[in-house]
Amino acid sequence: MSSITERYDVPEQHFWLHGPHSGPPVEFDTAMGMWNVYGYPEAHDVFSDTTTFSSNTMRVIPKDLMPGEEFSLEGFLTQLDPPQHGKLRKLVTSAFTRRVVADLEPRIAALTNELIDTAHDRGRMELVTDLAYPLPVIVIAELLGVPSSDRALFKQWADALFKRDAKISLAKPAAEQEVDMKATLKPWMEMSDYLAAHAAERRRQPRADLLTRLVEAEVDGDHLPDDQVVNFAIILLLAGHITTTMLLGNTVLCLDAFPEQQDKVRADRSSIPAVIEESLRYLTPFAAIGRSTTRETELGGVTIPADQLLMLWLGAANRDPREFADPFTFDPGRDPNPHLGFGRGIHFCLGAPLARLEGRVALNILLDRYDRLQTDPDDPVQLLPTPTMTGVLRLPLL
Repeated sequence: MSSITERYDVPEQHFWLHGPHSGPPVEFDTAMGMWNVYGYPEAHDVFSDTTTFSSNTMRVIPKDLMPGEEFSLEGFLTQLDPPQHGKLRKLVTSAFTRRVVADLEPRIAALTNELIDTAHDRGRMELVTDLAYPLPVIVIAELLGVPSSDRALFKQWADALFKRDAKISLAKPAAEQEVDMKATLKPWMEMSDYLAAHAAERRRQPRADLLTRLVEAEVDGDHLPDDQVVNFAIILLLAGHITTTMLLGNTVLCLDAFPEQQDKVRADRSSIPAVIEESLRYLTPFAAIGRSTTRETELGGVTIPADQLLMLWLGAANRDPREFADPFTFDPGRDPNPHLGFGRGIHFCLGAPLARLEGRVALNILLDRYDRLQTDPDDPVQLLPTPTMTGVLRLPLL
């Protein structure tokens, strides 16, 4: 059993943190009307076969559960399959090359020190609010070309979309889920309107930023429609900061939970990347993602019909003993460590190099400036209640 669950108040819905999965690697969830995939080799197979397992999950959602026509996922990268996915992904790949990301290191270090200084002046640091959230959101906002000073707005939208305990069921009538659907649609539309206004401004006055690149980009000789530009920008803004926020918070939480590992990484800073990779496995930020079947197929010894929704529980897959020895042990020395924390295949996280860099730089500076990364027992850690995400909501440090 993980000392994470013994020391912190880990929500029950994060079942993969509470012990090994005792059932089959693939099973049908009658209450939710979808298939759950818990096993590592099964999840790996799904990632590897984009023909059978489509990223377009909305195609199998009943129409009465769908939002109105004003809601569009056109250009939303995580919902696209080849060949359209490859064409759109190439538009921003050059913004996340190793060289481009490496050039951001001085800016990331300066921001980290500034944010820690501000918290130090107040005499107290709450890691998420003071560093883990603002650092990546400022970086991605500057890359995208939207004002980082609007980060309170971004947080409001992200909280509304991700920090809720609601789940949409394919087995329940739409009328019973109307409140949850409206709660999801409202922040999405607000964010769409915000980014559409910035995209329109770039059409009039181009700048040297990612949003201008999207506005001016052509695919098969045509410019991207407005809704595709906006949805592309949404995923860059949201995924571009949420992953790092969770990664950094989770890594500090692991070093607090396992002080012997904190001693080791303090003594050998070259091990920081390995600590981050093990954190991604041990506390997988995006713990579940969806896929849909395009045809009948066999997975994990069961037959799944066509047009079914699958939920890949990456948090559970990353603790599958068939792939990882002692999976409930936090072991930065694990080698190899083929975790699925950033996905696998064509949808491997576009911002993974940036998230890793931000995590490495910030953790190094935290270790420099704090004699001990230690949580406050009088102000308990709070984890996100969202079933499909593993992250820290509040992490006060002594």
